[in-house]
Amino acid sequence: MTDTSTATAASVPLAPRALPLLGHALPLLRDPLAFIMSLSGYREMVRVRLGPSSAVMVCDPDLTRQVFLNDRVFDKGGPIYDRIREVIGDGLSTCSYTLHRRQRRLCQPSFHPTRMPGYGAVFARAAELKAASWRDGDVLDVTQEMMTLTTRATMETMFSGALPAETMRRSLADTATIVSAFFRRMMTPGVLRQLPTPQKRRYDRARNRLSATIAEIIADRRADPTDHADLLSTLVGAVDEESQDGQKQLSDAELADEALTFFLGGMETTAITLAWALHLLATNPDVQHRLQVETDGVLAGEKLDPAHLPSLGLASRVVTETLRLYPPAWMMTRTLRQDTELGGVSLKSGSTIVLSPYLLHRRPDLYNEPDRFDPDRWLDGQPDRATYIPFGAGARKCIGDQFALTEAILALTAIVARWELTPVGDQPFQPKVETSLSSRGLNLRLSERRTGGADGTELRAAAPKSTSAQPSTQPSTQPGGSACPVQH
Repeated sequence: MTDTSTATAASVPLAPRALPLLGHALPLLRDPLAFIMSLSGYREMVRVRLGPSSAVMVCDPDLTRQVFLNDRVFDKGGPIYDRIREVIGDGLSTCSYTLHRRQRRLCQPSFHPTRMPGYGAVFARAAELKAASWRDGDVLDVTQEMMTLTTRATMETMFSGALPAETMRRSLADTATIVSAFFRRMMTPGVLRQLPTPQKRRYDRARNRLSATIAEIIADRRADPTDHADLLSTLVGAVDEESQDGQKQLSDAELADEALTFFLGGMETTAITLAWALHLLATNPDVQHRLQVETDGVLAGEKLDPAHLPSLGLASRVVTETLRLYPPAWMMTRTLRQDTELGGVSLKSGSTIVLSPYLLHRRPDLYNEPDRFDPDRWLDGQPDRATYIPFGAGARKCIGDQFALTEAILALTAIVARWELTPVGDQPFQPKVETSLSSRGLNLRLSERRTGGADGTELRAAAPKSTSAQPSTQPSTQPGGSACPVQH
């Protein structure tokens, strides 16, 4: 672009393979990651079409950061958030700029650093219980097992313990129906989304039931003035002293939106990240061995505790690298609230902006051997805020980032302390791309580790051997798709 003062969105190059009426919907549905990576040659921006509508995809890290930091202009919106908002309303992750600052202030106490040790104790206990439930030789549906783990940990941190078994079963089944529909609904034109198909009816029933369940939990908590020292109690008791309209606390409707946001997001993104981390360790046994050595040295026969976190350097880098390769929020959208200029291009109010952490995280000009799993690339320091964005950035950066990282590092440590993981079969495992990068269908084989002391005695008792090497028969708690509501 030689004359940036007159450049408009129409001057931004259009990605190839756009079809009349459908635009790029077919390649996005067929192989979205391949389509996104095909755009890596566009260093600044490229236009994509979703049906008859056009969107501008930002490929440059500095321009991406500009979008994140100016949330007044580049507001939450677009097809991703429109679909998520159908379920969780105007929660912290989906609300507009005009609502966000107040909601952030009210939710912030729930994620204050002083609360992390308490949450961490829950995470460590849940992870050790889950790891102890497996048997030598088991073949695990890893995503299902990680969903079981993160669900129970989320339940305890949010609601001071597990919900009744039937409520949990129903909620998770409804969650499965809802999130599996997100991506297809995002790519489907509005008129077609309203057709009363069997899938649409199942989606509506699940959405209504899940909302009713959360509303019932909140009503029970309102009726009980006891401080349960959990996340929900903090939300109920939060006061915004800066409120200008007299609404200093969250209403029941707002509480429901926030509870749904954290309930769904707390279960899903961490489970996906853990499943990918375990897959990467299983396919990189040298890194897995190094992590086992670190874990043995740090724990030294003790129970896992949040106090161990500062010493779990490799575990932390494994999680960081996993989020680079498989960011759950692989694509994000924003809506322009006023005319503006980005990268020398004039954009009109109402335009849709598309951002992709997956694209930035795998650009060869930003990362050496970007497709290689290399936790040691983070030995020299913290990730660059412009090129590493699994949690977004700016005022809309994920409020639960430390919550999720704490849980993932502790869970990973608890698992590798006890188990060796190996792939099942020799075929590469591919992501199931929906609104998030799902690891559905990922199976790994377990072998119990026998760590010997200096005198040759075993430090860890052997678990009973499984009678068969079949996938674990633990009750499934895995949502059928992968759509993290806490998009960034």
